Amino acid sequence: MRIVKRALIVGVTALMSGFASSALAAEFNFSIHHFLSPKAGTHTKMIEPWVKNIEEASGGRIKFEIFPAMALGGKPPELYNQVRDGVADIIWTLPGYTPGVFPRVEVFELPSVHKGNAVATNKAIQDLAADLAEDFKDIHPLLVHVHAGNALHLTSKDVQSLADMKGLKVRSPSRTGAWMLESWGAEPVGMPVPALPQALAKNNIDGGLIPFEIAIPLKIAELTDYSVELNAGQRFGTSTFLFAMNKASYNSLPDDLKKVIDDNSGAAFADAMGKVWDDVEPIGIQLARDKGNKVTALTAEASAEFATKAEMVGARWIKEVSGNGIDGDALMAKAKAAIAAHSDK
Repeated sequence: MRIVKRALIVGVTALMSGFASSALAAEFNFSIHHFLSPKAGTHTKMIEPWVKNIEEASGGRIKFEIFPAMALGGKPPELYNQVRDGVADIIWTLPGYTPGVFPRVEVFELPSVHKGNAVATNKAIQDLAADLAEDFKDIHPLLVHVHAGNALHLTSKDVQSLADMKGLKVRSPSRTGAWMLESWGAEPVGMPVPALPQALAKNNIDGGLIPFEIAIPLKIAELTDYSVELNAGQRFGTSTFLFAMNKASYNSLPDDLKKVIDDNSGAAFADAMGKVWDDVEPIGIQLARDKGNKVTALTAEASAEFATKAEMVGARWIKEVSGNGIDGDALMAKAKAAIAAHSDK
């Protein structure tokens, strides 16, 4: 009798546990795919906190599974197609990995536009959301943002003037970055950032354009001897990043859960992430110095040489996009004004 009673109790407990588990089961389960390691700042300081906020605000009705380092398959340039086609519900990637798809958002990558302040540029992107909307018509953008900006990281040659760049093979993050390198007399080499450490280790390239933030998880300081910024901490342009959701996945949500997603997207998210990227740069700089690397800022005179070339890159971009029906001149002026306005705050 005692055995029967104990079995009955165990059975009821298991049944109740099953009911509780069922009651707590998420109504919507979404995948998040990106190309960086789970130790990268994007994963730990951006995606994981965002996931936690959404899951808590939805009362557990929305759940996510994060797949870092291309764990769902494919290569980084395929991430945009994956989210557009529903292979992944959400992705984080660079628009620059799919040239021609995001002509408008490129304006914020230009070296004459971004000034090294991720918060100011992120807020400016939000201000121009309507101007950029056509670029994102096939997906649901959650956040379009930048990092603090690209510094030059070099294996064996210190760069202190424009003339020092001639003939160097340098990894470019985007086609506008490649234009910038060409204007310097360097040879641009396009590659996704995870491939950069191996390319440096094998001496296939002389350096790369990346922020100090991403240099930390990639251990770039162990593969290079020099890092260079422009005068007063300004950078050689930046990269734009896209955190986006499949349209059908977003539209599958009821209005109250769409609001949870919306409340954790856009302006406030952009501001917080801008601060994250700006705050991590000094850490990366100090890490490079601790490794014995030389980290320098160019003189005002040398920076002016690079600025002249930056204006040429901007003019090239305006000419190209204007040929495709986009008023590049107006868009650039608007982007610069928005960044200036937020830089004063």
